[in-house]
Amino acid sequence: MVNKVSRGHTHFRRNRLLSGMQPSVFALIAALALSSCQTNDTFFILPETPAVSEQTVDALTRNDPNAAMGAREHPRILETYGGQYRDPQVEKLVARVAGALTAVSENPRQTYRITILNSPSINAFALPGGYLYVTRGLLALATDASEIAAVLSHEMAHVTANHGIERQRREEAEAISNEVISEVLPGNPEVDQIAARGKMRLAAFSRQQELEADAIGIRMLAEAGYDPYAASRFLRSMAAYAQYETASAEDGSLDFLSSHPNTPRRIELAAQQASLYANVGSSEIGRDYFLSGIDGLLYGSNPDQGYIRDRDFYHPKLQIAFQVPPGFSMSDKANAVVATGPGDVAIRFDGVKANGRRDLADYMRSGWVTGLVDGSVETTTVNGMPAATATAIAGEWIFDVTVIRDGAEIYRLLTAAPRGSGTVQNVAASVRSSFHKLSPSEVANLKPLRIRIVTVQPGDTVASIAAQMMGTNRKLALFQVLNAITPGATLSVGDKVKIVSQ
Repeated sequence: MVNKVSRGHTHFRRNRLLSGMQPSVFALIAALALSSCQTNDTFFILPETPAVSEQTVDALTRNDPNAAMGAREHPRILETYGGQYRDPQVEKLVARVAGALTAVSENPRQTYRITILNSPSINAFALPGGYLYVTRGLLALATDASEIAAVLSHEMAHVTANHGIERQRREEAEAISNEVISEVLPGNPEVDQIAARGKMRLAAFSRQQELEADAIGIRMLAEAGYDPYAASRFLRSMAAYAQYETASAEDGSLDFLSSHPNTPRRIELAAQQASLYANVGSSEIGRDYFLSGIDGLLYGSNPDQGYIRDRDFYHPKLQIAFQVPPGFSMSDKANAVVATGPGDVAIRFDGVKANGRRDLADYMRSGWVTGLVDGSVETTTVNGMPAATATAIAGEWIFDVTVIRDGAEIYRLLTAAPRGSGTVQNVAASVRSSFHKLSPSEVANLKPLRIRIVTVQPGDTVASIAAQMMGTNRKLALFQVLNAITPGATLSVGDKVKIVSQ
């Protein structure tokens, strides 16, 4: 239902940091992103079958080639998305919703394996054979059980319609076609045009699959007794969250070759589909039991991957911290921490194993920095730790690169700004000087952020409750997004709302 990538390990894979820059700070961040952890369990939703049947997952899927395909990919999914999030209270909530949907599935005999992924990203997807995945980040964004039902019914629809298998077949067919064409017409410029048309066909096919899954899922919602409008409501919440993350209006052009239809149009179609079932069933939303189920849900980064607190980043396991300047907004990306600020300035932090490297100047010149300016490498110290700095230029961007060694780790701070802005050195110096080791008492006081459910009391306002939010310097905006509260809306005494707190 969503198509967003997660973040990963405590230690970050090495890559070429400064290649392929684009003329936008957000494209820059995407170009600089990296990759992921694991555990091993899941929970199962079994179909309703006669009592004489052997009711085990292995028995029901023993001869299912689709299940074998999902089983092969399952470990990779766990590795990519931080492993499984284990919380009996949350698992019970998701199982309750999934169980109601299974009875009205297109294929009631389908077995589902549902895994809650330990990732803050907003994502859900399905693999052939009934492997369903939902991130804890998505659970945190939803406002009631019907919205989770909308997500799960959509993914169940992909499974029962064999969308994964069909897409794989089409991708393989396009790949074979392109290979044959390139052999028959080597060096012909039309080959690239043919390949581009193939990608557009695949994109159109994928968008059609998404709309088909929306339609099937909304029918399932209604027949299971959930609010059929939950799908369009959650799509709006996802769009609002995307806008919160980028702090700018959504660029519709990015949807052109996306595997998902343009969001406004998709919301409109979902609402039209829901209207067909407006008078079917009880239209339950399940807000109270949903909020009880996610009370205490881990929010944001995994504890082993560090914490963002407003403008500060803390990593208790590595015992390091730094701060970005006022006006910057910090977030987790794939295997990195990224901050964006005024004037299209961006900051990226990641790290690699030192692997015996001691001369940081040599490391700076070892080839991982594209566009390194000759003679700009200087050695220094940062709060007692060996360090080196350098300047790089690539395209329309100028970079200040700092590497800091602490024991077996090399930490990398990259500050990027448009050429000629004149701000990169001051911003980089501010972040660099703030980088320091955490004391034992500081480490002991750090606790992970969680979703907490609070009840509105007399005198409470949207602003006063939002002020209790932690982990962001945009408290009001995040509070409104997490609770689907529109600007100007008010709260009533007794309402239950989500905040992010320790």
